[in-house]
Amino acid sequence: MPDLAHFTQSLAQEGFALVPSAISPETLADLCTALAEPLHDDDRRRGGQRDVLDRVPEVQSLASSEPVRRLAEAVLGSGCFTVRALFFDKTPRANWKVPWHQDLTIAVRERREVAGFGPWTTKAGATHCHAPRELLERMLSLRIHLDDCAADNGPLRVIAGSHRAGILSATQIDALKTRPESVCTAQRGEVLAFHPLLLHASSPAVRPGHRRVLHLELASASLPEGLSWRWQHA
Repeated sequence: MPDLAHFTQSLAQEGFALVPSAISPETLADLCTALAEPLHDDDRRRGGQRDVLDRVPEVQSLASSEPVRRLAEAVLGSGCFTVRALFFDKTPRANWKVPWHQDLTIAVRERREVAGFGPWTTKAGATHCHAPRELLERMLSLRIHLDDCAADNGPLRVIAGSHRAGILSATQIDALKTRPESVCTAQRGEVLAFHPLLLHASSPAVRPGHRRVLHLELASASLPEGLSWRWQHA
């Protein structure tokens, strides 16, 4: 069982925390089987899928499981819920690079002109928009590692403490990315928790094999003025 006091302190100060042995081998095996269905060509080129929360029952079960709820509730409170799940797999065919960025985008049911939300985009048929800082600060990302992720597998790299600076401009990102970075290597079953506003990136894998990650995004508040989350799973 993780030390929740240390977990929440690390998230508050550093913006991220790695939880060892968080997900059981049985749950990992079930997830790997469920997520092993052939990907569409577009998904294969992207190295993942965006709709796994509503399409894969095993992901829904994980989102409401005790290990996930324990971590999320320690940060967001008992009323939190999962709003999106993404599946990534870096392979020789899909071995991408992600530049330094913050996770500013949320998925909603439909577009509504609400102050602080936008610009708007459509990804895989779903409506997305940038969200305001106040909402993003009440969200949490959990990355469940389905494979070991060593330094040569393209792990997440982060700038510790950058989440406390709010939404960053391109100039601010350029300045911050010169700071020392932390490389978030992980073993199968470990969970990397981080705040959406944490500055992060990843490089292509030097040794591309499978680097499967299930990425859950959780929130603790409804959206204002008629906006609603596209997916909401308690």
